[in-house]
Amino acid sequence: MKLPPNSAIRNPQSAIVIDGSYGEGGGQVLRTALALAAILGQSVEIQNIRGGRKKPGLRPQHLMGVKALASMTYARTEGAEPGSTSLYFEPRKLKGDTYTLDIGTAGSTSLVLQAMMPGLFFAKEPSRVTITGGTHVPWSPCFHYLKEIFAPAAKKMGGVVCLEIGHWGWYPKGGGRVVASISPVQGFRAIKRVRRGELKNINILSAVSNLPMSIGERQRDQVLKRFAGQGYGTPGVELAQGPSQGTGTVVFMKAEFENGEAGFTSLGKRGKPAEKVADDACSALFKFMASKAALDNHLADQLALYMALAKGESSFIVGTITRHLLTNIWVIEQFLPIKFEVAEETGRVSVEGIGFSP
Repeated sequence: MKLPPNSAIRNPQSAIVIDGSYGEGGGQVLRTALALAAILGQSVEIQNIRGGRKKPGLRPQHLMGVKALASMTYARTEGAEPGSTSLYFEPRKLKGDTYTLDIGTAGSTSLVLQAMMPGLFFAKEPSRVTITGGTHVPWSPCFHYLKEIFAPAAKKMGGVVCLEIGHWGWYPKGGGRVVASISPVQGFRAIKRVRRGELKNINILSAVSNLPMSIGERQRDQVLKRFAGQGYGTPGVELAQGPSQGTGTVVFMKAEFENGEAGFTSLGKRGKPAEKVADDACSALFKFMASKAALDNHLADQLALYMALAKGESSFIVGTITRHLLTNIWVIEQFLPIKFEVAEETGRVSVEGIGFSP
């Protein structure tokens, strides 16, 4: 991509160096580091990429995230190739645009979007991102979680993202297609999520692709069985057949409270009975309800970056202070002059944001 005129090229010696094996040592270190580099116009060198994984280095979905961020920022990169365990990333100018990406595997479209969205929120122009890959795959938030849980939380902070799904992508075939429309912001608002308030509603999706609908019905029936006598009423359950080139099943639960939403996902796999898929989602929801958490663990991970950039003090209470969250906080603190306060015994996390404006 041609470099825009009058773009400043930063001195590589000023690059922040991040150890990709720190803490949880996964792809989140890479995604958060690149997102902040793009927003701040800060060069970064990431070493030991995914050093905490059995197969370290850049996998297809991580490499796609790198290429997407490089395209968004006219960045100069070194080490952006499959399997690379080190990466130099030098952003030049952040630009909103129309982006079409194909991971080429069942790599998570949600995780690529997680890397792109923070920067695109601060672009001058609106953006439209189309990504092909996995939409409902292990070890990442599914499409419905992003749409029903993350997007409303981001909107409360001032960030508007509209998400649509075409085909659904399951492991191992992928081929799902997601479209995200992202509006620019001048800054993010602080949030307080320390109490969830009264339960307003629970909506449940039981979906299958290229499998008998009877499997979705068994998932639904088990959900209703588990909810009987719990005191939460009878939830609404939507049955769906997701268009896809692969096969898969999912139970997704959205719990709406006075002060926000929480989401819980269980994916099917070969040899896992439909009833077990439903049980796993129900157990996660019931565990959350028995805690004092105001948001679920996955949303805590995703909001930490936005809280650090927001104006004023933000705080939340989460059920578990995960290693993943602590690692994400550590990366953020390498870039910004802030310090998170983390109380593991109560699950409370707070930070005074920098009030960043582009």
